[in-house]
Amino acid sequence: MEKYNIPEIDGNLRKHMVRVPQVIEQVSGIRIFGKLIKSLVFTTDVAIIRNCNANAVIAVYPFTPQPIITHSIINCSDVPVFCGVGGGTTTGKRVTNLAEDAEFQGAMGVGGNAPTPNETLEYLSRKIDIPIVITVVSEKTDIEKRLESGASILNVSGASNTAKIVSDIRKDFPDVPIIATGGPTQESILRTIDAGANAITFTPPSSGEIFKMMMNNYRGEKYII
Repeated sequence: MEKYNIPEIDGNLRKHMVRVPQVIEQVSGIRIFGKLIKSLVFTTDVAIIRNCNANAVIAVYPFTPQPIITHSIINCSDVPVFCGVGGGTTTGKRVTNLAEDAEFQGAMGVGGNAPTPNETLEYLSRKIDIPIVITVVSEKTDIEKRLESGASILNVSGASNTAKIVSDIRKDFPDVPIIATGGPTQESILRTIDAGANAITFTPPSSGEIFKMMMNNYRGEKYII
């Protein structure tokens, strides 16, 4: 069958947006509730969420999860959202309450931090009907136990060691869904894809960094008023 280029339509106001690296399209993706997810933007900035072409949002932040933040992100996003529900500092029944609230608000999935106890995963898996994404930061993680306890998807975030962790997991668990950080360059993203990741998280520039680039452009232009 003859292949055609994918038509793309931009408006004058929306063509200035954050775009994930094109190379991410090479991953297989993860199909969740009928939707194919290849790229996830890692941010809680609602302005970036509304102006980014990622397939989904992974909204995790370094504070105790709060329902009002979850609600705001889900309400403003036009793509599926995976919400952080703690598991490290935030533990016990609060994690379950946050996860249930996120599901009721329309989250596609919930994310647990690396320290989340397996007992919490087991309880969560009985209480919610959306995927549980558990973060993996080390090759020492007992992946089999994580999956047995109820984790649906692994989110590998091992900095420069990410590709190796993904490769090690893929050898023993060929069918497990894996999201992974791609790193800052096209080459590092390709290494993670080749290692076996199904989807890639992308950390966008901050609003401040984008503003700085825009202001530098403005300063170089001459305006006639």
